[in-house]
Amino acid sequence: MAAPEPSAPPSPAPPHPAAAPARRLALLVAPAIAVGVVCALILLGVSLLAERLQDVLWETLPDALGVGRFSSLWMIVMLTATGLAVGLALRAVPGHGGPDPATTGLVDAPMRPGIVPGLLLVTVLALAGGVSLGPENPITAANVALAYWLGRRAAPGAPAELWVALAAAGTIGALFGTPIAAALILSETLASQPGPGAFWDRLFAPLAAGTAGALTMSLIAEPSFDLSLPAYSGPHWGDLLAALLIASAGALLGLLAVYAFPWAHRAFRALRYPVLALTLGGLTLGLLGALGGHLTLFKGLEEVKEIAGDPDGWSAGEFAVMAVVKTAALVVAATCGFRGGRIFPAVFAGVALGLCAHALVGAVPPALAVSCGVLGMLLAVTRQGWVSLFTAAVLVSDASVLPLLCAATLPAWLLVTGRAQMQLDGEGRALR
Repeated sequence: MAAPEPSAPPSPAPPHPAAAPARRLALLVAPAIAVGVVCALILLGVSLLAERLQDVLWETLPDALGVGRFSSLWMIVMLTATGLAVGLALRAVPGHGGPDPATTGLVDAPMRPGIVPGLLLVTVLALAGGVSLGPENPITAANVALAYWLGRRAAPGAPAELWVALAAAGTIGALFGTPIAAALILSETLASQPGPGAFWDRLFAPLAAGTAGALTMSLIAEPSFDLSLPAYSGPHWGDLLAALLIASAGALLGLLAVYAFPWAHRAFRALRYPVLALTLGGLTLGLLGALGGHLTLFKGLEEVKEIAGDPDGWSAGEFAVMAVVKTAALVVAATCGFRGGRIFPAVFAGVALGLCAHALVGAVPPALAVSCGVLGMLLAVTRQGWVSLFTAAVLVSDASVLPLLCAATLPAWLLVTGRAQMQLDGEGRALR
């Protein structure tokens, strides 16, 4: 009888990441807070300047000329002029406003600090002129560039990626008014880029920066994403089906924009001259605004509160037109050369889609419909599950929708995962 083979020794348990010394982490608190506060102040300054210019362009000027503030003619003229102004500014400023915005994401490698003033200038012009993009991408890029440049000089021994993480967290915390959004976005980044140290050790300083940015913005501007929709009464079996269908519809609408993205980019690049591309892009945005109404202009944060404030104030067809027009405006604005982010206009499109579903089937609660529409749209546009789920939940400020949102994430994610992203490589091809 053969002797039994000796059993293999048990494999050792994977070692736990070594914890960073508390003293080293504590030394990061002061620079993290400083970066977070400055990031929030830059965001606040750009936003306030854009709002003041917006008042001049859309109230003072048309009133002086005797033209309707949001007449079709004024929207077309103003968006076309904005495209021309941004194009001329980009041609004149150092660095031409940085890389092609269609190739950039929310957090990228630091650009040269000399590019920042021109980037902020064209961002203000676009925000004030009614372009359907948010401030998140250019403001994050500007803050990352400044933090990286100053941080490398103040503390050359610190890891270079630390300053990028601090600036990104501080800006995102200020944008959303809470450090949770920054922690969620960075957690996905950290998970895809393993490094030394425990996860929470690596997140410690960025969380401090995000908290500082969020508190600074909250104390000064008191931002709120709550749409004040009618309270959700609680989950029902019919609500589960509605959540799955609406989130999937939002994901499909977002995917249409994603697949149109490289085609629109090639069409504008075929014009060869950025000033011409931006002017034509502005004209197209003006025509879309005339079709969808003035609520489809601008980044969409204030406009989305207006349509959500009266869920029964428009028909299903009108909400559908708003959703499609805003999605088309997002694609045009992001591919013709305007600098801006895609999260806020995608939120508007998702809200309009959700309200369309509520208008079609009155039994679907508006809070559930809106949150699921936003969830699906953001999953397609950002490919970031946590921030999509967080944003959808924050808009309705009701924890009872969370189980249904988690369920709705599953089919929506199956639709978007592995497909093209709303970001291009240097050759104009969609990333995957």
